[in-house]
Amino acid sequence: MKGNLYRITIDQLEDAKGNSVRDSSLSFDLRNHDDIFVVVQRMKDKALFSEDEATALAIGLKLFGEVMLAHRSHELFKPLLPHFGEFMKELKKGAR
Repeated sequence: MKGNLYRITIDQLEDAKGNSVRDSSLSFDLRNHDDIFVVVQRMKDKALFSEDEATALAIGLKLFGEVMLAHRSHELFKPLLPHFGEFMKELKKGAR
């Protein structure tokens, strides 16, 4: 697959009780057809959410969407595809 290659890393800083967590990290590499940094900036520019929330939403959608598109014929994704497409159109328009 062609596309931009990214390394995603997430570190847990605290548990649900607010206790510090050490050495809890997850990292993986993946390709995405979009420049995720551009997508994140566009989401921030829409000012629909805080900057952290906009970043999380943009990255979450790009990660999920890329896997879904790669496996669009999988039974799991078939019911969601039309709705996801409509959601993305609305989001790109600026979502009120």
